[in-house]
Amino acid sequence: MKLIVGLGNIGKEYEATRHNIGFMVLDELARRWGVNTWKNDRNALCGEYRIPEKVLLLKPTTYMNLSGVAVGAYANFFNVDPQDIAVVQDDLDLPTGQVRVRRKGSAGGHNGIKSVQEHLGTGEFPRFKIGIGHPAHNNKAVVKHVLQRFGAEEQELVAEAVGKMADALELWLQGDMDAVMQEYNKKPPKQKAESNETVKE
Repeated sequence: MKLIVGLGNIGKEYEATRHNIGFMVLDELARRWGVNTWKNDRNALCGEYRIPEKVLLLKPTTYMNLSGVAVGAYANFFNVDPQDIAVVQDDLDLPTGQVRVRRKGSAGGHNGIKSVQEHLGTGEFPRFKIGIGHPAHNNKAVVKHVLQRFGAEEQELVAEAVGKMADALELWLQGDMDAVMQEYNKKPPKQKAESNETVKE
C-alpha cells in the first residue's frame, strides 16, 4: 500500500489558497482516477484507488499544523513504511509553479511537514514540492501570502504545476524514485535576455 498526502487547510475559506496546493494535486489525481468518494476517517478525508495495489489519497482535516496526526494514524493502522508515503506540499523557497521532488529532508520551516515528521518519527519520506514564491522575510507577510489565493497572472503556472506533480506521483507509484527525481528536478530553461542592439532600418 502507498499513501499520497496532500497538505492544506480544510474549509471553504482556504480553497485554492497557496497553502492548499497539496489538496489541489490530490483533487487532480482523484479526477484522473475517477475517485468520487472521500471518507472522513482518522482525521482525514480519504479516497481509495487500486493500480492494482491500494493507494490512499489523504487530505488531513486537522489544519496544517497538525497534519501529522492523520498521517501517523494511517501509517500505523495500515503498517505503511515512510518511504511509501508521498507528501505534497507548498514551498515558499521555490518560484511559483516550479516543482521539486526529494527522497527525504528537513521540514524547512514548513509546519505541516514538521508535524508529519513528528508523528512518523522520521524525515525519510518523499516530498513533492510546488513553489508558491516568497513575499518577504517577515512572519506577517508570509502568513498573509500563504493564505491568499493565486493571482490571475499565476493561474496558468499553477495549473501546469499541479498537472506536472500529478504526473510525477503517477511515475512514483511505478516504484522508481530516481526516475522521478531525474525527470522532475530539471531546472526551468533561462529566458533569453532582450537584445539591446538598435534595429537598423
